[in-house]
Amino acid sequence: MHIKKYDVNYGRRALLEKVALGIGTAGVLMPLWPLIANGADMSKAYPDELLSIELYTKGKLKPGDVVDANNVDYVKDLLDPIGYHEVKNMGRTFHLVAPTTEAAKLNPHDYLEATLRNKGQAAFDANNNVVRKSDGGPWIGGLPFSDPQNGLEAIADITLSWGRHNFSSYAIRDWDIGPDGNVAYQYDFVWSEMNATARVDDTVFQNHKDILRFQSVVFTAPQDTAGTSFLSTWPYDQRQFPELVGYLPAFRRLRQFPTNQRFEPLVPGITLFLSDGWASGDPMLTWGNYKIVERKPFLASVSKNWHGKNPNWDTPTNGGPKGHTFFDTWKELVPEVIVLQKEPIGYPRSPYGKALAYIDARNGNFVGYNTYDRRGQVWKSHEPAFSQYVDGDVTFKDAKGHPEWSWCSAQSHDVQANRMSRFYHAKELPAGPKSIWGTPDTESQYYQQWLTAQAMTRLGSA
Repeated sequence: MHIKKYDVNYGRRALLEKVALGIGTAGVLMPLWPLIANGADMSKAYPDELLSIELYTKGKLKPGDVVDANNVDYVKDLLDPIGYHEVKNMGRTFHLVAPTTEAAKLNPHDYLEATLRNKGQAAFDANNNVVRKSDGGPWIGGLPFSDPQNGLEAIADITLSWGRHNFSSYAIRDWDIGPDGNVAYQYDFVWSEMNATARVDDTVFQNHKDILRFQSVVFTAPQDTAGTSFLSTWPYDQRQFPELVGYLPAFRRLRQFPTNQRFEPLVPGITLFLSDGWASGDPMLTWGNYKIVERKPFLASVSKNWHGKNPNWDTPTNGGPKGHTFFDTWKELVPEVIVLQKEPIGYPRSPYGKALAYIDARNGNFVGYNTYDRRGQVWKSHEPAFSQYVDGDVTFKDAKGHPEWSWCSAQSHDVQANRMSRFYHAKELPAGPKSIWGTPDTESQYYQQWLTAQAMTRLGSA
């Protein structure tokens, strides 16, 4: 039987062949990143069936449709196993939208500019830390490996800059939902992160060349949890564990936490561990056995997920026993995701046996994350929703006037216990803190306010 080169299965076959041959260049019909560098339409790199959900499903689904239990089997192979289970068995639905074809809509403006400016300048040193080729110094900014050739390059793209800004402070509202569909806990907190190195402007913050990032979590509600705070300081050397300190109002003191605290809930009810954050919540060299196990098309929430017209950027919900277990999400057909497998080799007591990260080859960002227990059974999903911050005629802009880009919501589903933590990126919290992205003139003030041990004590005892 003669198989046409560009039949409806050509794209999927080509992606499978790339993994088998160890080819890491993104794109099928042509390399992707030269198109991005020239500002061209990314769709030129892929055949039509990897860009059109209508062609992929042979007319069964199209942009504008809602995927539910009755039609999810048409796209089962485009979802992770937990995502499929949520729709098929738990009443979750999601919306389909047309694919994004402009790289500028999948990144903050300055991050994409740094990626293109610094392309080809990254390398690994003898210890497998990312360095600048020219002088062996810390990475300067943007994706170090825009076209990852192996698993270590792929995880480095996520780990070195989570939120893709020099610093960000996210006002977050969280609901933790039990198997019966009732809300068991509700928390408000501020998640803050600042890169000392690997910054979008190629600078080093206050000469902290030995630090990758400062990251904190400060709870503001409910009253019995308000003031609980944690600060994680990451060495640039990815073989070293972060220093984790926290302030607990009940004890009125700052204390040091052990490394394995990264695999426990920070407060009761939350299913997300520090280790899960951004699919790279631990230094990348404390995990290992990285392997790209698959390249495939995938349905992911990477656009149309910011609800800027809602008063506090509130996100609607659906599904589950009471109709609010899941967030409404808008998903598009991503033509190529890298499925990266990794294992927690530096954590003998880790409850995880392995994890799979689904990484969008168009921007190197994770779009799904599944963790597995020591028996090899799937345990939790960490599913983010990203978007350029444009909602119809409403646009939230960065300091330079470009549309902002960030995460909009996330869902952490412990499928074994059937407990859901869902949280969204709010405009502000009832207690006052607002979401902000930094500019150089406010960085030092922000650092002192949110990212030092003294700040944890002050915020915790306020």
